[in-house]
Amino acid sequence: MASYTKSHHAQQDPESRDVESPLARELLPRCRYSSNRLQGAEIHTRLSRIVSGIDQSDAEERYKIEAADNKITSLPASDATSVASTQRRVISWERNDSENPFNWSSGRKAWVVLVGMLVVVNSTMGSSLPSNAIPFISADFHITSSYAQVLPISMYLIGYVLGPLLFGPLSETFGRKAIMTSTFLAYTIFTMACALSPNWAALLIFRLLTGVNASSPISVIGGVYADMYENPVTRGRAMAVFMSGTCVGPLVAPIISGFISPVKGWRWTFWIGLMVAGATLPALATLPETFGPILLAKRAAKLRKSTNNPNIFAPIELEKKGWKQMATVTLTRPIRMIFFEFIVLATCLYLSLAYGIFYLFFEAYPIIFRDLYGQSSGISGLMFLPIGGGSVLAVLLFLWYDGFLRNAQKQNRAWTRKEEARRLPLACVGGPLYVVSLFWLGWTARLDVPFYVPMLAGVPFGMGFVLIFMALLNYLTDAYEIFAASAMAASSCCRSLAGAVLPFAATPMFARLGVDWACSLLAFLSLGMCVIPFMFLWKGDVIREGSKFCNFLKEKKQKELEELERERRDMEGLGSDEAPGEKA
Repeated sequence: MASYTKSHHAQQDPESRDVESPLARELLPRCRYSSNRLQGAEIHTRLSRIVSGIDQSDAEERYKIEAADNKITSLPASDATSVASTQRRVISWERNDSENPFNWSSGRKAWVVLVGMLVVVNSTMGSSLPSNAIPFISADFHITSSYAQVLPISMYLIGYVLGPLLFGPLSETFGRKAIMTSTFLAYTIFTMACALSPNWAALLIFRLLTGVNASSPISVIGGVYADMYENPVTRGRAMAVFMSGTCVGPLVAPIISGFISPVKGWRWTFWIGLMVAGATLPALATLPETFGPILLAKRAAKLRKSTNNPNIFAPIELEKKGWKQMATVTLTRPIRMIFFEFIVLATCLYLSLAYGIFYLFFEAYPIIFRDLYGQSSGISGLMFLPIGGGSVLAVLLFLWYDGFLRNAQKQNRAWTRKEEARRLPLACVGGPLYVVSLFWLGWTARLDVPFYVPMLAGVPFGMGFVLIFMALLNYLTDAYEIFAASAMAASSCCRSLAGAVLPFAATPMFARLGVDWACSLLAFLSLGMCVIPFMFLWKGDVIREGSKFCNFLKEKKQKELEELERERRDMEGLGSDEAPGEKA
């Protein structure tokens, strides 16, 4: 007890420390450590509280807008649309409103899906466009470092990291069309600038700016499809088409640069990219706005003008705006989702590894097929075609599973009522296929084995890659609905960072480990990530209960369903009361 008293007083008064007491000397650092831990815990708690508050207010603001947009009321002066002020009227969609994207014709929706696919093909094609042109670019600008030679692709993907942090959330504030059109025009201009680059530094800067603008469709189109397709089944099919577009572009580009660069020069690789972009511009010009809040804002503006009533508003016009709101809420939403939404974090980790390996292959395939098998740049580019074939097979498998799921839902099977069961089984198939393909490639790429054997490893690779992406991105869209664009932006940001960084490891890793063990290392990492979709299937409902965004959406939906049920009962009661009077 005496020893404790001494050490206690030593803490209170530094001058009266009993330095002779061993126990005091031992306890004092521990007390300080505990105090620091308590302070750290308090800071962490405050940070969590602040973030939780932002998440809550963010969810409330966004949900209020979306709920008001889709609530069925009359225009423009229904009591149901009035707010606190009796003079202010907030408009919303009418029942079966033809301007509501949910009610557009199938043909119009299909056209939007097609335009989105064309834009994303341009975006992803640009990412790997210089892959087989690198030797010619390096010779022209006298670049000898193997690390520097990765930069034309990596700088583009760094742009993919930066862009989604802006374009995903901004599309939820200013609309999809304005963001997609402006960024695609900038992408076209900077693609031309790459073709005209006077030096190496200029090329890298233009590639970065091209990538920033090319990232827009990757982060926005998921939101576009969510705007039009209320039914998860049709939305999933649209996302499958979108995913096929994301695979076509990167696989076609190495073939273009492989055959064009030796004959016409590396600049013609970018000129062809510019031609494809120019051919896409007329189709993009016809893209309609799909974001409901913006469409209602335009309707409100027309009503104010036609009725001379300045008090008619759309919900988005009443949303908090300004740079402070945008900086603290809108632009930080994807970052907050990465750090505080486990579903987003786990999905980002898996997709980042898969995406990073995909782009590492643009460095690894030349090592395998050009250096080991002695193929030309053009022929080695053709080795990517089986990956494209696997992607097509994945889409067909997705459509088959989609039909199987619908039949099971009609039969009211218990497993179809679980959110995770709708999409995730595809990732449970795709993950093992992806692992098998990596082992296949690594252990068959040798001179005593014909080149087409490791080449065919691209079929399960393409299937696994697309199935993983289709399943997990659809799961994100279904789980976060009105926040889909921000969740997709978070995913795009993380995987693009992996795609930019991982290719730098290709040359030293394959040189030190050899093709067999380098591919095996990637396979073992992928095997570890395989557990994520299985974990979601097992505990997905529990994980979603811990999500601020998912909980808020669930509670609001439940309240709305209860309100609709009460309204239905009230209407039935009115009908039964009026019936005797009608008979009389």
